[in-house]
Amino acid sequence: MSELSTSREALDLLHASHDRLVSALDGLDDDRARAQSYDDEWSVAQVASHLGSGAEIFSLHLEAGLTGSAAAGMETFQPIWDEWNAKEPLRQVRDAATADAAFLERLDALSPSEAEAWTLDLFGEVRDLANLLRLRISEHVLHTWDIVVVSDPTATLPEEPLDVVLGNLPLIARYTGQKRDEPLSVEVRTSSPERALHLDLGPTGAALSPSYDDTAADAELTLPAEAFVRLVYGRLDPDHTPGSVTVTGVDLDELRATFPGV
Repeated sequence: MSELSTSREALDLLHASHDRLVSALDGLDDDRARAQSYDDEWSVAQVASHLGSGAEIFSLHLEAGLTGSAAAGMETFQPIWDEWNAKEPLRQVRDAATADAAFLERLDALSPSEAEAWTLDLFGEVRDLANLLRLRISEHVLHTWDIVVVSDPTATLPEEPLDVVLGNLPLIARYTGQKRDEPLSVEVRTSSPERALHLDLGPTGAALSPSYDDTAADAELTLPAEAFVRLVYGRLDPDHTPGSVTVTGVDLDELRATFPGV
């Protein structure tokens, strides 16, 4: 799976996702802010709040890497979440757009040498700046879709950031994939972009890896890359499944149940 090589490329993708988010939030009244998002546990405003608090937390990560400090932990995150959760819906919407823009502005202000030298030990891995931004891209793209799809049921994930999101997908599959008694191997073929992937399901959970010509499998799944991403993120219900999806050797509902969402 390809990944972006520079923080500038990742930052451009974050700017584009920010623009989509702002467009989706622009002009919302209180009723629409309180409306159910795609996530059945969060309103539109609550999804925006999650992105806003995330912008604050990623800003802390950014500063820690610049100053050589340790990454902040849960004792720092919880008060941020509490503050955002206490906001009224329209305030959550407005402040989310502002916080997201402020994070991008701080990134834009970095000198080339600062961006090149940036590192942080985060989630058990020493990350460079491009790596940090790839984490933000995945959550930003998916949660922005959670909002956009409320007003546009035909919305799909944009193609431009899918290389990054696909690169993060093995981690998400391991984290969200449910265990099953009987092992099942699935060859996955995606379009836009084209990828050949191998999905192993079984008693230990789910594992996603690149596929090779001699990879044996019990089933095959062919679909747009954005639809596969949404499947692993628990967002490929029947009403939002493209007609081009084909599957043999396993029922698509079995795969949906394996990935309940995050």
